[in-house]
Amino acid sequence: MIQNMPALLPTVKSPSPIQLWQWITEPIDYLHHSEREYGDIFKIKMSGVFNNCVFLSDPKAIQQVLTGDAKQFAAPGSINGILKPFLGDRGVILLDGGEHRQRRQLLMPQFHGDKIRVYTDLICKLTRDLVAGWQVDETINLRTQMQSISLSVILQTVFGLYEGERYERIQEKLIQVISLIESPVKSSFLFIPALQQDLGAWSPWGRFLRDRAELDRLLYAEIADRRRNYQPDRSDILNLLIGSKDAEGNGMSDVELHDELMTLLFAGHETTATALAWAIYWINYLPEVKAKLVAEIATIGTERDPLTISRLPYLNAVCSETLRIYPVGMLTFPRITQEPVSVQGYEIPADMVVVGCIYLTHHREDLYPEPHLFKPERFLERQFSPYEYLPFGGGSRRCIGMALAQLEMKLVIVETLSHCQLELTSKSPAIPARRGVTLGPKGGIDARVVSKN
Repeated sequence: MIQNMPALLPTVKSPSPIQLWQWITEPIDYLHHSEREYGDIFKIKMSGVFNNCVFLSDPKAIQQVLTGDAKQFAAPGSINGILKPFLGDRGVILLDGGEHRQRRQLLMPQFHGDKIRVYTDLICKLTRDLVAGWQVDETINLRTQMQSISLSVILQTVFGLYEGERYERIQEKLIQVISLIESPVKSSFLFIPALQQDLGAWSPWGRFLRDRAELDRLLYAEIADRRRNYQPDRSDILNLLIGSKDAEGNGMSDVELHDELMTLLFAGHETTATALAWAIYWINYLPEVKAKLVAEIATIGTERDPLTISRLPYLNAVCSETLRIYPVGMLTFPRITQEPVSVQGYEIPADMVVVGCIYLTHHREDLYPEPHLFKPERFLERQFSPYEYLPFGGGSRRCIGMALAQLEMKLVIVETLSHCQLELTSKSPAIPARRGVTLGPKGGIDARVVSKN
C-alpha cells in the first residue's frame, strides 16, 4: 500500500547572495514576491540564521510553531547572534532555557500593571515638553522627535535617570550607535559579518566600535555607582537587577547587567519610536482618521485619566492598525526544529530554522481585506487571534515591553493631537524601509507645525 508522502517544501530559487541582498535592501518586495511565487510556506537560502530557513504566514502554522512542544521547536537565544554586536550575549533576548525563563519572570512585572502606570505622568509630561519646543511653521522629523520621547521614557524606566551629564551622554551615544543601522545599506553590516572590519575611526564599523566602547564605559560606570550606593527602595529596573539573586543566591555579574541594559535600551525605545512615527503619519495622512480620533478624544474632556485614554476604542484601533500594516518587527523569534515535523502538509527536517512572517500574516486578504489600506475599523469589527495579529511576536518569546509600548503610543498620540496641528510636508505616501532588523519609515517623515493649542 502506497502511503501519502509529504510534499516537498517550496524553495525560493534565486541565488543565495541575491536573496540576501533583496532581504536587506527591499524586504517587503522580497516577501510579497516570494509569497506570490511559492505560497504561504516557503524555504529560503541566504546566510547565517537564514541559511535553510522556512517562512510561514498561515496563522494555524504559526500557532503550531509558537506553541509547539520544545522537543519539536526550540527557541535558543543564540540564534539571535546577529544582534550580539549591539546587545552582547547575556541579555534576555539571547539567553536560553531556564536562564531565559528566570530572567523573563524577573523583568515581566516591571512592564505591566501598576509598574507602568507610574510612568503615565512622565510620558505625558515628556510629550507636552517636546511639543512646547516646536515652533509654528517649523519642519520636524517625526521619527527623530518620537525617538526623543521613547528614549527618555526607557532611560528613566530602566535607570531611573532623569537628568545629568551621564544621562545626556548615554542618550547621545546610544543614538550614535544605533545610527549605524538607520538605512537598508547601513544595515548590511548586521547581515554580512565580512563587512564588520575596523579600518579606523572614519570607517563605518570602526566608528561604531568606538561609539559602542564609549557607551559601554558609561553603562559600566553607572552600574558601579549603583552597586556602591545601592538603595533597595528605588523602583527602576537597574536597581531590581542589581538586587536580584538566582536559586543559588548569586547576583548578576556586571557583564550580565550591561547586556540586559543594552537589550532594554535598544529594544525598548527604537521600536516604540518607529511605531509612534508611523501612527502620527497615518493620522495626518488620512483626514477622516484624524477627524474621528479628535472627536473621540473630545468626549473625555480636559481631565484625561490615562486609564480612560488607554480604553478609547478608536484610538486603540488606530494603534492596532498602525502595528498591522507596517509591523516594526517583520518576523517572529526563530525556532529550530529538533526532529522532523509536519507543518501544513510539508515535512520540515530537523535542525531547520522556522519563523512566522508577521508582515505577510498581517497582509493576508482572507484576514484583512484590502490589506494595503489603513483601515482602523477592522479592529472595531472583529477580534483577531494572537496568531492572526502578532506585532509583538508570540509564545515564550513575545516582547515583554508590549503593554508599556501600547500605553506610550496612546498617551503620546493624545498629547500631540491636543497641543498642536501638524501637516505632512509631502503628499506622497511614506515608504517603509529596513532599519536594522526592523521596518521603519524611509527618511523618518517630515511634518510642518501648523499651529499650537
